[in-house]
Amino acid sequence: MKRRDFLIQGGLFSATTIATIGNHGWVARAANPHPQRLIVILLRGAVDGLNVVVPYREAAYYQARPQIAIPQPGQDNGAWDLDGQFGLHPSLSGLMPLWQNKTLAFVHACGSHDPTRSHFDAQQFLENGTPGNKRTQDGWMNRLLSAIANHSPIQAVSVGATIPWILSGRMPVANLASGVNASKPLAIDKPQIANRFDQLYSGNDSLSQTYREGKIARQTLMKNLADEMQAANNGAPLPYVFVGDAKRLAQLMVKDASIQLGFMALGGWDTHVNQGSTQGRLAGNLKQLGDGLAALVQGLGNLYQHTTIVVISEFGRTLRQNNNGGTDHGHGNVMWVLGGQTKGGKVYGEWPGLSTSQLYQQRDLAITTDFRDVIYLLLERHLNLETAKINRILPEYRLKQDIGLI
Repeated sequence: MKRRDFLIQGGLFSATTIATIGNHGWVARAANPHPQRLIVILLRGAVDGLNVVVPYREAAYYQARPQIAIPQPGQDNGAWDLDGQFGLHPSLSGLMPLWQNKTLAFVHACGSHDPTRSHFDAQQFLENGTPGNKRTQDGWMNRLLSAIANHSPIQAVSVGATIPWILSGRMPVANLASGVNASKPLAIDKPQIANRFDQLYSGNDSLSQTYREGKIARQTLMKNLADEMQAANNGAPLPYVFVGDAKRLAQLMVKDASIQLGFMALGGWDTHVNQGSTQGRLAGNLKQLGDGLAALVQGLGNLYQHTTIVVISEFGRTLRQNNNGGTDHGHGNVMWVLGGQTKGGKVYGEWPGLSTSQLYQQRDLAITTDFRDVIYLLLERHLNLETAKINRILPEYRLKQDIGLI
């Protein structure tokens, strides 16, 4: 096995990073103890936004979903009323305090205008920030990292098995395994192997510097994790993977002010079969997601005032349920935004309606807000970036509408 491949499989950095990192010295701590933070949570598989934020005033919604629609507020297992037009899936009741204190908002009929119904393509476009353009090789969060770089080895943390497309690029990113594997020792952690690699990469060449930067990032993360796990139930594993991952990310951000960007992904949203209504597959996933978001907010504590959390999925699902009690690949969806600077307690976006003539291709929720409008506003008003930097992060795009979210 080549040295390069061993380092990648060892989890110190991604293939993209090792190839293009250059001669940077990522060792200094962030000077600002309260930098603005951004956490992006991607629901891979296309969550059914119509059953998340329910348009319960629409008769067409109930006609199209006789088995899987969420009952209106006030009915048994009904949605939680948000604003007299939309309701929240009852499995997400744990997020209602955030709605009530106006730090949680939704943007409905939101997404990418690209017509693809391919998970792979839609996720790629969502992550590279250039829908319809497959030539963009880096992710918009990596470009964002380049714009705010403060020379920290762990300014961006990705929770998961590999570095995702959204964080791929020339900037180094720290990777944290998900679930019970988060603190599992790697081969590189064994003293004999570590000492040998320290000797092997003791030079001044770019690969040696990349190795040392990756080692610094991993050592920092492992120390923070060890402190957190010792205090939490004597290191017993948490019952839900996402809840545990969310708590760990919050602990890391609270402990180290240099961590400004976080990314997590959660699968299981491709509900073609047996989607369910207030009970079932989707309801169970939403309960896990809601509990994890509540844990993340609680874990951030006062840092939540300086943090924005975005929950997004590649596209929505069809208005009509299929013959298998599920929904198929759709178009428009709902985007979630949480944080101290969010003007919450409101469902944003122009609602297009659900009659046949109002649907996209006569089957899906239409899109009236490009997801990049939301990202643009967060970059501009939450992270306080000037237009020139935003244009590099979101190339080929200019703000189309200011929905007043921030």
